Amino acid sequence: MNTAGLDVFFLTLGAAMVLAMHAGFAFLEVGTVRRKNQVNALVRVITDFGFSTVAYFFVGFFVAYGIHFFLPVAELNNLKGVSNGYELVHFFFLLTFAAAVPAIISGGITERVRFWPNALATVILVGLIYPFYEGLIWGGNYGYQTWLETNFGAQFHDFAGSVVVHAMGGFMALGAVTILGPRRGRYRADGGTNAILPSNIPFLALGSWILCVGWFGFNVMSAGTADGASGLVAINSLLAMVGGLLAALVAGRNDPGFVHNGALAGLVAICAGSDLVHPLGALFIGIVAGSGFVYGFQFIQNRLKLDDVLGVVPLHGFCGAWGGIAAGIFGTVTMGGAGGVTFLSQLIGTLTGVSIAVFYGFVVYGLIHLFIGIRLSEEDEYQGADLAIHKISAYPEEDMAGH
Repeated sequence: MNTAGLDVFFLTLGAAMVLAMHAGFAFLEVGTVRRKNQVNALVRVITDFGFSTVAYFFVGFFVAYGIHFFLPVAELNNLKGVSNGYELVHFFFLLTFAAAVPAIISGGITERVRFWPNALATVILVGLIYPFYEGLIWGGNYGYQTWLETNFGAQFHDFAGSVVVHAMGGFMALGAVTILGPRRGRYRADGGTNAILPSNIPFLALGSWILCVGWFGFNVMSAGTADGASGLVAINSLLAMVGGLLAALVAGRNDPGFVHNGALAGLVAICAGSDLVHPLGALFIGIVAGSGFVYGFQFIQNRLKLDDVLGVVPLHGFCGAWGGIAAGIFGTVTMGGAGGVTFLSQLIGTLTGVSIAVFYGFVVYGLIHLFIGIRLSEEDEYQGADLAIHKISAYPEEDMAGH
């Protein structure tokens, strides 16, 4: 029986669910930024997806998997010997992962980044840097996985991208946030901190809910085929999400921003080992991630004085790295998992991804900052990116009524 058509349908649903997650990224950012930057947040997230599609179609997918699309349709429909255009929808699914990287970074650099220089960074990261590491882990490139297996007993296991997607995005954002510097007025000369309040908690919550729902496509559909779908992935994703939000509720002392991001922290962390760990292990992974996000956010903001607006470095960076390492602990048979992983392979694979992300985050944003400039002028930042860049606010009728 030819199951290619069923697999195409299965993966198309997964791609659509992850595509919908980008609305979650958008509204999470819209609710967190000030009103004068809401339009810019919406426009950057959707246009970053557009730039990512072009970069990944023409360059990134080839870098990661050696597949290009400059072929007749008859050949495109049967790439790698699989019919019904499976590899085409596989590209769509993996594109939604790749495009999550600039969507993640967007939350850290929002409210003061220039539009077109940021678009250039998106093209470079999604076209070259992200797929290089993606290809090492998921494409089998350069013998990296074979080297890990030979020397440390197993390949690096990242089922749905705790490290490949989330830690990469989170730690690339570290360079961008550092180079951009804090929003004006965020920190005082005496070392104190000025709070910049979110504009809309319901939008923030909506963004979190959309991401939570879409995440089950992100994780479960990472199996790639309908026959490979696993209920274990679904239940582990659920328990990690709940562990994260409840831990953040306690650690964050009922703060709604921490609660809604805590759920995402748990989901970020479970991606890597969602097909391996016991549900109790998934719950614990989520608890560590949720509480770790709260304390990591406070450390980044208050101690390091890095103005990471949505907390993407702790949320996606720290929690993604924790997820990659945790798969090597709770995925072992000793801890009730399915086995096939080793702690050292997970540690080395995670540190490799983090190192690439940190290095190229500083290089790409640093070079763009040096040669083009990446930060809004003081006047434009004060006015807000909505009017400065897009010439319209999120509430134009209200603004007109005030004149």
